[in-house]
Amino acid sequence: MTAPSMVPTELLDWWRRGEEQLSMALDRLTEAGFSAPSLLPGWPRAQLLAHVAGNADALVNLLTWARTGVETPMYASAEARDAQIAETAALAPAELRAEVIAATGRLAEAVRTMPEVAWSTQVRTAQGRRVPAAQVPWMRCREAWVHSVDLDAGLLFDDVPENVLAALTDDVFRMWRMRDQEPDVVVIAGDREWGRGPLAVAGPLPAVTAWLTGRSTGQDLKADSALPKLPAWL
Repeated sequence: MTAPSMVPTELLDWWRRGEEQLSMALDRLTEAGFSAPSLLPGWPRAQLLAHVAGNADALVNLLTWARTGVETPMYASAEARDAQIAETAALAPAELRAEVIAATGRLAEAVRTMPEVAWSTQVRTAQGRRVPAAQVPWMRCREAWVHSVDLDAGLLFDDVPENVLAALTDDVFRMWRMRDQEPDVVVIAGDREWGRGPLAVAGPLPAVTAWLTGRSTGQDLKADSALPKLPAWL
């Protein structure tokens, strides 16, 4: 009997498509547009792109850990992470664009060189959670797809594949449950349902995911009463 593959094939496919979407958003930005606000309050596009680049390198660290067995944290510290984002965000637009592309390439190379057995190695996220390296593509997938929308370059949650939207919604509820912060709501999108509670909230899956991830006020949703204030996702 053949053992099941440890390679996270579906997650890798979602990740690759997410990087293509992020690249599309980046290509749409003019140099002058780098200093404009993103859709994340308090985050100019340049700062968000610096975070995207730094996140790629941080995930390379986790794959290096999994491949070599040498503990390699995502970031040396929260302070080091913030300092690196500030430094990268201060680059000229052309240099910042090149750094995002280069960091994405470094991550792609780290994925390409991963031995199959290494995908099962336990690594640690920046929040201290122990996860198999097979979850790293998902960690980048959600960054790529969501931040491609956050860049405010004309891409929307409607442009995200339905299975990725559903996985993002799963991720939101999983994070809330881990922190014992799950709100008392049941969320319905088509034939999919998440959560439990006396308040029912329904709408198209892109609108549901945008609300749950903090990217909308829920104006496109229907509910039995006023929508609650949601806990942070990440």
